[in-house]
Amino acid sequence: MTVRLTVAQALVRFLSVQYSERDGVRQRLIAGCLGIFGHGNVAGVGQALLQSELDDPEALPYILARNEQAMVHTAAAYARTRDRLQTYACTASVGPGSTNMVTGAALATINRLPVLILPSDVFATRVATPVLQELESYGAGDISVNDAFRPVSKYFDRVWRPEQLPSALLNAMRVLTDPVETGAVTLALPQDVQAEAYDWPEELFAERTWYVGRPVPEASIVDKAVDLLRSAQRPLIVAGGGVHYSGAEDALRAFAERTGIPVAETQAGKGSLSFDHPQSVGAVGSTGTTAANALAREADVVIGIGTRYSDFTTASRTAFQNPDVRFVNINVARFDSAKHAGLPLVADAREALVSLGSGLGDWSVDAKYTSLARELATAWNATVDKVFRPSAEVTDKLADGLLTQGEVLGAVNELSAPSDVVVCAAGSMPGDLHKLWRTRDPKGYHVEYGFSCMGYEIAGGLGVRLAAPDRDVFVMVGDGSYLMMSSELATAVQENLKIIVVLVQNHGFASIGALSESLGSQRFGTAYRKRTGDGRLDGDYLPVDLAANVRSFGVDVIDVRSRTELEQAIHTAKAATGPIAIHVTTDPLVGGPDSDSWWDVPVSEVSELQSTQAAAASYEESKKTQRPYLAPAEGDR
Repeated sequence: MTVRLTVAQALVRFLSVQYSERDGVRQRLIAGCLGIFGHGNVAGVGQALLQSELDDPEALPYILARNEQAMVHTAAAYARTRDRLQTYACTASVGPGSTNMVTGAALATINRLPVLILPSDVFATRVATPVLQELESYGAGDISVNDAFRPVSKYFDRVWRPEQLPSALLNAMRVLTDPVETGAVTLALPQDVQAEAYDWPEELFAERTWYVGRPVPEASIVDKAVDLLRSAQRPLIVAGGGVHYSGAEDALRAFAERTGIPVAETQAGKGSLSFDHPQSVGAVGSTGTTAANALAREADVVIGIGTRYSDFTTASRTAFQNPDVRFVNINVARFDSAKHAGLPLVADAREALVSLGSGLGDWSVDAKYTSLARELATAWNATVDKVFRPSAEVTDKLADGLLTQGEVLGAVNELSAPSDVVVCAAGSMPGDLHKLWRTRDPKGYHVEYGFSCMGYEIAGGLGVRLAAPDRDVFVMVGDGSYLMMSSELATAVQENLKIIVVLVQNHGFASIGALSESLGSQRFGTAYRKRTGDGRLDGDYLPVDLAANVRSFGVDVIDVRSRTELEQAIHTAKAATGPIAIHVTTDPLVGGPDSDSWWDVPVSEVSELQSTQAAAASYEESKKTQRPYLAPAEGDR
């Protein structure tokens, strides 16, 4: 039996009946479709979504977005919040509508988050070539701008003929539901093919379940890992995003409590343990705590769980300084498990921790080491207290009585509920949040720091709220990221998605400004100022009224100028029923506490500027501490 549908209609019907299942729990794989219509998809995918909505509004709900890049961020944030078991599809028109999604695709793939991207493409028949927005290549007739998706997608296909659709869809679902291979999946759809009718076999539209398994570790590798840990005197766990994606938080807590091994966290792994757990030492690496980084320097065995060991996690390979350090890498992806010459424990994080715990039995680290970790964590918490509530000696020095960024983060942290979610992505706030934020719930921290994409914040906040409608979502965004992409506030109003936007105005790029200064570039080009008569951007601050801009979207805004006003604004925002914003100006020259760590950003080797010369000398000294981490985990110690 067959059913006659257009390619777009078949696509929508197929997506509406795909499911994922793990541990016996089954859910829709594609929760809905985000999109913006243009001439490339309005008569194809657009018509199909309309028809689907009229037939069954719940089959594949459509959400009108305002920016194509932003809607991919929304889908990625949704997928992360749903532990990669659900996601959204994203449809856009040809040309710029599609290429706008390339950045979102890169973000999804770098963060190993499943997103289905459906860019419209040029005519397959080429009957009217070149059509509007078509890129012509002198050397190839089958290239379009959508080929830009290839390097940033985990799977790419272009459906030139209707007969190709079933295999393309099945491969797309396979990759979306594979924890090892997942990322952006791109199916390019020529605009004429979208509207072409075909007789499809009915079984293509039967409900289909994609099973997400839990690979168990190889017993012999577990034995080797157990032997390595038993020989350790100062082991350290580095918990990454894989802890959350596998739902291994309880297993990690039990393992840490049994062994006494302290737990440090990456950006993606933050919240693996509650901040006040006895084994928690907080963030590690370039934006880490002094507690975690002190333990990392002396660690002889590092157990990486679901981490890809980014340069921020390893402090550009300077974090782990013990000459005999060895790595045990628990990861579902062999690619990541082999990093730093580690012992590759290729498995689901939860299963691996259970196996390791069983193999270790009653073994635990020395009580003195456990006490040291707690002392370091206690000292760091005292530092955080001082940042959250600065002394009069600090506040008296602030320009115009402004708040510090740390004070703003502290107020939100203290007055939000444990189940609330903080969202951020770029600028100075992700670093401050990583080291300062006291996470009390495994899902309470959502900072995108794989791609660190400016503009992710508001769009990502929508994705978190869509995925967790019972949680308040605090979107922490600086003026730099806000000016990059604020358009999804209109989508929040349209869908009445309550997000609490904390808009921090500091008149420029605070993070890069501080980095520029440390590298000898004197904060050049990082402040939002008027150009003066001498041709430099060092005049008055730009008179941009961000609060008025937010209000123009139909979002209520609370302007605050003091700690008391900020606290009241947070209470008001918590009681709101729709999107709301808090606008606060902070002093951009007051940074967070030092992590006692490093990040490798090269400095000009030759310069006439004394500031750059000094920075270059400092850089060369820091480079001396970098290590290759090449020693085999089972080698001589």
